[in-house]
Amino acid sequence: MARVVFPAVCISLLAGLLPACQATPPAKELLVQDDFSPASAVTFAERWAVEQQPGGTVAVEDGRLVIADAAGCTVWLRQKLTAPIVITFEATVSSRGRVSDLNCFWMASDPARPGDLLAPGHSRDGRFVTYDTLRTYYVGYGGNANTTTRFRRYEGSGARPLLPEHDLGAPKFLLVPDHTYRITLIADGTRARYLRDGEVVFDYTDPAPLTEGWFGFRTVNSRIEIRDFRVRHGSFP
Repeated sequence: MARVVFPAVCISLLAGLLPACQATPPAKELLVQDDFSPASAVTFAERWAVEQQPGGTVAVEDGRLVIADAAGCTVWLRQKLTAPIVITFEATVSSRGRVSDLNCFWMASDPARPGDLLAPGHSRDGRFVTYDTLRTYYVGYGGNANTTTRFRRYEGSGARPLLPEHDLGAPKFLLVPDHTYRITLIADGTRARYLRDGEVVFDYTDPAPLTEGWFGFRTVNSRIEIRDFRVRHGSFP
């Protein structure tokens, strides 16, 4: 069994020449593909950055990204993304750990260093509170010990408003242990959407849309396994 473990510490696409008449890449252009194979030409550390509290691990194991966390972890895709984009991946919350917090950020940026979320000097260390000043879309799926599923748009000032319609607690919106979910995240320059197994869970029309930023997996005190990560440029039907 191939297994590569990365330390719990903070660990571009080449711009091709496009014809002058082509302003944006073709719809559904594949920007990122990661099957978490140890044989990949791009190493894990070249593609991803880990921010994690002591006691947890992040590993690539048999075609999976395995986050076995104790006190808070975010794994960032190093590549900055520009809308319209569609992000897809498969995710399982294992019953071998606490069943909670299949979470993610997308279109995230730091107002203090807007050009590079991962630039040295940031204060994020895996503790959730250290992410409050980001500007981002965020879903906490099965958070608070699998009692809530919430969508928030962080404002970049520490404010994380929560609309009543984005605060779900019905069993159908909570985590089923060991079930593999197909997650789709969308930022099309107007709306942010979150789909689970093809069903729209959140659909937010943003009056001030986030059109560029970074993506990150997020969890705390849980074991989540990620497969088949893809980012495509283009809108979702």
